[in-house]
Amino acid sequence: MKKTSLKVALLAAALWGASSVAAQVTLVKQGAPKGRIVVTTNQKADSVAASLMQDFLHRISDARLPIVKASEAGKGLRKGDVVIGNALSNKEYVSEKLTEDGFRLVSADGVVRIVNGGDKGSIYGVTTLFERFLGVNYWGENEYSLTRSRDIVIPDADILENPAFRHRQSQFYGMGTDPYYRLWTRLENVDEVFAGKYWVHTFDKIMPSAIYGKEHPEYYSYFNGKRHPGKASQWCLSNPEVLEIAAQRIDSIFKAHPDRHMISVSQNDGNFTHCQCPECSKITEYEGAISGNFIRFVNQLAQRFPDKEFSTLAYIFTMNPPKHVKPLPNVNIMLCDIDCDREVSLRENASGRQFVKAIEGWSKISNNIFVWDYGINFDNMVAPFPNFHILADNIRLFRDNHATMHFSQIGSSRGGDFAEMRSWLVSKLMWNPDADTDVLIRQFLEGYYGAAAPYLYQYVKIMEGALIGSGQRLWIYDSPVSHKKGMLKPELMRRYKALFDKAEAAVKDDSVLLARVQRTRVPLLYSELEIDRTNREKDYESLKQKLDYFEKQAVRFEIPTLNERSNSPVEYCNLFRERYMPRKERSLAAGAKIEFLTEPGARYAEAARTSLTDELFGGQTYADSWIGWEGIDASFIVDLGEETAVSSVETDFLHQLGAWILFPKQVKYSVSTDGENYTEAGVYDLPEDRSVQVKFKGVKHEFAEKQNVRYIRVDVVGTKVCPHWHYGVGHPCWFFIDEVTVL
Repeated sequence: MKKTSLKVALLAAALWGASSVAAQVTLVKQGAPKGRIVVTTNQKADSVAASLMQDFLHRISDARLPIVKASEAGKGLRKGDVVIGNALSNKEYVSEKLTEDGFRLVSADGVVRIVNGGDKGSIYGVTTLFERFLGVNYWGENEYSLTRSRDIVIPDADILENPAFRHRQSQFYGMGTDPYYRLWTRLENVDEVFAGKYWVHTFDKIMPSAIYGKEHPEYYSYFNGKRHPGKASQWCLSNPEVLEIAAQRIDSIFKAHPDRHMISVSQNDGNFTHCQCPECSKITEYEGAISGNFIRFVNQLAQRFPDKEFSTLAYIFTMNPPKHVKPLPNVNIMLCDIDCDREVSLRENASGRQFVKAIEGWSKISNNIFVWDYGINFDNMVAPFPNFHILADNIRLFRDNHATMHFSQIGSSRGGDFAEMRSWLVSKLMWNPDADTDVLIRQFLEGYYGAAAPYLYQYVKIMEGALIGSGQRLWIYDSPVSHKKGMLKPELMRRYKALFDKAEAAVKDDSVLLARVQRTRVPLLYSELEIDRTNREKDYESLKQKLDYFEKQAVRFEIPTLNERSNSPVEYCNLFRERYMPRKERSLAAGAKIEFLTEPGARYAEAARTSLTDELFGGQTYADSWIGWEGIDASFIVDLGEETAVSSVETDFLHQLGAWILFPKQVKYSVSTDGENYTEAGVYDLPEDRSVQVKFKGVKHEFAEKQNVRYIRVDVVGTKVCPHWHYGVGHPCWFFIDEVTVL
């Protein structure tokens, strides 16, 4: 893979105020156009580049350069013309060094020429001209900066650039609402590459289990003693009928999308749901990796469609490369680092080094790797996620190991932690991984936040250092509560708030900049609420004010969700008032002793001694105050210490499908005065819930009249095994409890 190349001829002498007037190209003078925009081809990218050029020249100077085709250009080029495309006189500037999306920008002899290396190269040549010579920067959704001028002069230059990756993809809330954003940041959408948007987790989309599962369970994975047809199950890849059905479906998909040449044929989003039938297991054993069976299968498809490209996942159980089979050149390996921590680069922690070993292994057998990197907190998108310091190191790792495509899945939803800077920064690094991250961060902060930039830079750097110094992991299902003794401890929170106060004061007279600072502060507000709710001692009046202000800002900035499960900030605030603010009555079980007849999961053993009766309700992340059981039913006894008159008992459960946490099937309460003889009080069946939203459910029994009891037995019938529609079909699932409340 060629690294980004950059050549600037005579730029130092020519930039702004060159001694020779001839060493310049004047496009606009005194608000009047001096030349034209000449489009030399019929390619869409060249036409888009011309329109973009015309639009922003007009925004700067009010002049509108005419767009003409080469056939309409008359006898020849004029001084002040901008020539876009690889025909006409531009042919002599076409270089074999140019790759897809690369460009050459030449300003000489009174004419600006933009040569396209392929796909959108001419567009990126235009945006480079504006950024480098005219001071235009595109920061976010309809947010850009430029300097108005009646004169537009381009110095003589010769710039050739190629991207580090032929495909660069990320997430940002403005991608779908601002048509210019994607062009300026040089990012691409899935539907620009993959036929019919078949780009990841496509097994069930290609061969739906709803159609084939009932009559042909043999098409699906065998494990735990039986076949598991289901939306998240995998195919039995050694079954020849599966190959034929998939090939027919793929042929029809390509015929329906003749302008696309790439498709993903990849495992469903289910963990360890691969087939373990004798034939599949034989292949896995020979290849030394589960991926071997998948590569063999996709290779067969790639042979049938040699002019097409097939992408397949190397994800969780298929992350490691096979020993023997090699992907064909038209097989693309989409390698994912989902299980890696993010507080340091991938080479610096144990989880990351496992991925490094995997990518180095794949790079030995493939030059066609697509890396899917996770820089996101799925459970708390509106929370600090200080990983800027690792981005460049990781992206260079991908490039140096034959990655030619890259998806940086980062937390850039509206209201996310530095969402605008995060997207802008990764877009720059995916183009040129050797760029200086710190220089880029300073450039963005100064351009986007103005006088507030120094304070926000300190905030970023202090939190980065605090994270590394704390030794606490940063991961994709993180919670601010996990960092309450580290990067978000009280001493640091005070400093962060002081820096934001100074940042707001610095731009108080500029409503646009002030709003940007205040929007960027929202993750800190959210973190403070999340940490406050876990503290035993609370200033409820202060907490109410914080909650009201957070809700006001979330509505003001139209923040749609706090997590990937679409739980909105307004819902969170309402839930907070109901769930975490003072209750009218204290639980009679507060501090009560728990006797576990069925021990919870080992990782929860210590917390279990107090968590079920500490009157602290858990949050949307299961690592916070929750106690879990996996794949089993459970029973425990609450000892109130003495006979007590009670009117109700309630147990609180968590529902979080993405973490394989399902509501139980049944809850039964029994009561006793002596701990030996129990009377059944109530049995409650819970309906199946397939919602992706994070939910809490209290299962409450109210006695017809108060009863004197000392012991309360809780028996829970768990779902135990993930059902056919779930990601973990056929594997154990969890149920979680955070509190038993007795009134």
